[in-house]
Amino acid sequence: MKKIVIGITGASGIRYALKIIDVLKRECDLCVIYTRAARLVMMDEEGIDISEIKERHGDVKFYDESDFSCKYASGSQRPDAVIVCPCSAATLSSVANGLSSNLLERVCDVALKEGVKLILVFRETPLNLIHIENMKKVAMAGGIILPACPGFYNKPKSVEDMVDFVVAKTLKRIGIDSELLKPWEGDNKS
Repeated sequence: MKKIVIGITGASGIRYALKIIDVLKRECDLCVIYTRAARLVMMDEEGIDISEIKERHGDVKFYDESDFSCKYASGSQRPDAVIVCPCSAATLSSVANGLSSNLLERVCDVALKEGVKLILVFRETPLNLIHIENMKKVAMAGGIILPACPGFYNKPKSVEDMVDFVVAKTLKRIGIDSELLKPWEGDNKS
């Protein structure tokens, strides 16, 4: 069973993280780390508190950003992947510059130093040069930048279809195929 850490920050797009949890909870050992800002955005965007998410997913381990008791704060414990979704500009900056001022930043720092797959699902637009430079730093250190940019070749009919697109692309990067997105098959002319 894959061990996956999901970090939720205060960027818009909490729905992506909730979908990832829903998909992975059946087949992975999940650890969710949420920031204070994530709690605020979750209430604003989805009208739910983290306590409701914890109740719905009783078998998932949840950690507040200030709780360093999470085993993945140590390099001696290796998850198979760390996904930060959505990833705020502040978290991107902290990861790019090696800060470990909260649990999520520490887990990302450990992932990079231990060679664990780190995926930052960045959710900000437009980008400024600082964002781009920070993305470059993370990529050069071994992380993967996966902007939350839904495609339209799958002809989405709902917001959920667009969420599924980004989630499917994220899961693919950690080696998990899902049925959320039908692969593009090219030109159907015969």
